[in-house]
Amino acid sequence: MQISVIGCGYLGAVHAASMAELGHDVVGIDVNEDKVALLSAGKAPFHEPGFEELLQRGVASGRLRFSTDFAAVAGARVHFIGVGTPQQAGSYAADMSQVNGAVANLLPHLAPTADGPVLVVGKSTVPVGTAAGIADQVTAAGGVLVWNPEFLREGFAVQDTISPDRMVYGLSPDPEAARLGQEVLDEVYDNLITTQGIPRLLTDYATAELVKVAANSFLATKISFINAMAELCEATGADVTQLAAAIGHDDRIGHKFLRAGVGFGGGCLPKDIRAFMARAEELGVDEALGFLREVDSINDRRRDHVLTLATDLLDGAVSGKKVAVLGASFKPDTDDMRNSPALDIAHRLAGAGAHVAVTDPQAGPILAAQDNHGLTVADTAEDAITGADVVLLLTEWRQFRDLDPAAVKDLANRPAIIDGRNVLDPAQWRAAGWTYHGMGRP
Repeated sequence: MQISVIGCGYLGAVHAASMAELGHDVVGIDVNEDKVALLSAGKAPFHEPGFEELLQRGVASGRLRFSTDFAAVAGARVHFIGVGTPQQAGSYAADMSQVNGAVANLLPHLAPTADGPVLVVGKSTVPVGTAAGIADQVTAAGGVLVWNPEFLREGFAVQDTISPDRMVYGLSPDPEAARLGQEVLDEVYDNLITTQGIPRLLTDYATAELVKVAANSFLATKISFINAMAELCEATGADVTQLAAAIGHDDRIGHKFLRAGVGFGGGCLPKDIRAFMARAEELGVDEALGFLREVDSINDRRRDHVLTLATDLLDGAVSGKKVAVLGASFKPDTDDMRNSPALDIAHRLAGAGAHVAVTDPQAGPILAAQDNHGLTVADTAEDAITGADVVLLLTEWRQFRDLDPAAVKDLANRPAIIDGRNVLDPAQWRAAGWTYHGMGRP
C-alpha cells in the first residue's frame, strides 16, 4: 500500500521506517530540510536503538523516501499525521499549530484513489475533541478519518511500532466511514493483526484521544506516588526500594514505574498531563484532574530535593565547587533532553556558581555543540568525576550503573555521590569509601 507520514520527528520517522519494514511504500514529509536530507541518506537525526538500521533497510529497498514537498503524498491511500503537540508558551495547553498545519496542507491531496476514498490517520497526541473537528474537514474533502494513538517508549520505539501491545482505532460515528476506516487500517496493519495477533480495540474518536493521555497520566501518577513515599521514607528512616518491592508484589499494583528518583521528564509525560488538565478546565471538569497538579508538583520537588542534598554535601556552599553530573538525557537509550531532570539540575547548579561537568554517551555531543550556559561537557564519567566535590548520577545509563566505585574514588576531590535513580549498590559504594545518598533510602 502507498502511505504518507506527515511529520518526521521521533514519532513520524520511526513510524515511516516501520511501515516500510512491513512492506508498504512510504513517503515521509517534513518541513525541516536538514532532517529530510539526513533521513534520505539513511542517517538517524536522533538516537533510538535499532532505528537507523531499520531506516537504512527501508531507504535501500526503495520503499522509503522523504521529502519537504507535500505534493509527494499524491497517490497515497493512507496518510498518517505524526507531528508534535508541544506545550504552549505561558500555558498548560497543547500547541496545535503543527497538527492544524498538517491537516491544511493535506486537504488538497485527498482525492480518492482507484481503490476508493483515502484514509487520514491521526497519531499525534491531541486534546480530546480535536478529531471530530478534523473529521469534518477530511470528510468534506472526500476522505475518512481514523484516530490511531501511538504508545511509543523512547528506547523501545521500533519494538513498540513493529510489535505493539495493543492498537486502538477511533472510528467515525458514520457507519460506512467507520467500516471503510477499519478495513483500510486493518490492511495496513495486517501483519500485526493476522500474524502477531495484536489486540485491536475499536472506539469512538473521543475515547481514542483519551487513551494516550489517560495512560500517560496514570504512569506519571505512579511515578509521583513512589516519589512521595520516598519523601516519607526519608523522614522516617524507611527504605523506599524495599517498600516498592513489597507493594509491587501485589499484582493490582505491579513493580513497573515504582522506582523512586529525580522524577519524570521527556517530551510526553510533563506536557501531556498539563495539556490534559488544561483541556479538562475548558470542558468545565477541571476538578476531575485536580490530582494531576499534585503529581506535577511532586515531580518538580524531586529536582529541588537533589539540589538540597548536593548543597548539604558541599557544606552549604555550591559556588566554586565542582559537581559531576552523570547524564543529560531524560532517560537512558535516548539523546532526548526535553524537560530532562538531569539537565535542569545541572543548569540550576551552574546558575548557583558551581563548576558543573556533564557527561552523557548520546546527549553529550549534542550538548557540547550548543550554548550550554556554563556547563562543561566531559567525554566520559571518569573525566567528569576527576576533581569533583560531589557526583550526581541522574540518568541511569549502563555505563554509569557499572562504574567501579573503588576505581573512581581517587579521581574525586571528595568521594560523595547522590544516586538520583536508586540504581547503585549503597553497600558497595560505601565500602569503597564513598558517602552515598539515594532517593528515600536510609
